[in-house]
Amino acid sequence: MSAGAARPRDRRLRVLSTIVIVPAIVGTVALPAYAMVPAGTEFGASGDFSRSVAEAQALSVGAEASDAPISVDGYAVTTKVEIDEAARIAAEAEARAWAAELASRGSGAYAKPKVQAQGDDYPWWDQLPDDYGGGLSPLRYYYRECVDFVAWRLNRDAGVTSAPWKWDWSNLASGSAYAWADEWVAHGWPTSSTPVVGAVAWFPYNHVAYVQSINADGSVNLEEYNQNSDHSYHRRTIPAGDALYLYPPV
Repeated sequence: MSAGAARPRDRRLRVLSTIVIVPAIVGTVALPAYAMVPAGTEFGASGDFSRSVAEAQALSVGAEASDAPISVDGYAVTTKVEIDEAARIAAEAEARAWAAELASRGSGAYAKPKVQAQGDDYPWWDQLPDDYGGGLSPLRYYYRECVDFVAWRLNRDAGVTSAPWKWDWSNLASGSAYAWADEWVAHGWPTSSTPVVGAVAWFPYNHVAYVQSINADGSVNLEEYNQNSDHSYHRRTIPAGDALYLYPPV
């Protein structure tokens, strides 16, 4: 075959190829995208694709991961019940501490001093007071209370320093200092706002003391026990108007 005869045939083949291939390309570009659905043999548009329909593989989470703590910001709230319980526990602890302190003092210098105070002639100065398990003195008041000390001084001033006693709980006054003023009146013994040496200085806050001397300015020097609840001997000076004076019984 000659070269001139071959060229028209080649031209025909190229034309045929163009007619077949070009429309195929154009058709492919124009088609919408499709996805294969495993459950069937049909195609579906990508806009309608569903992972659940496509039976995508499920994700498994380990127990360690699921039990892991989650940290979040927060704050603790204290309820009234918790506050009351804390207060109760604190009060009980304080009471136990105080009981232990009293027990330790029971055999210590505070409860049973080793040295008698200067000027104190009270014969039972070293006995345990009632707070620490002590009992009654021979005058039948509790040891180292204000009333026992004053009863001792009234006996001493009457010239009695041993049994049988002239004055004791049975014929003087009760164990409550608060009642002494009324009991003095009941006995018919004088009381006055004017102090005299040897009188009982009476205070309405349940305390009595012994008038030791009177100063030029009218102030009064007292001797007393347990004025500040320490069961010890003290001296102090007060204005005359601070007390009522129970004159020595006759």
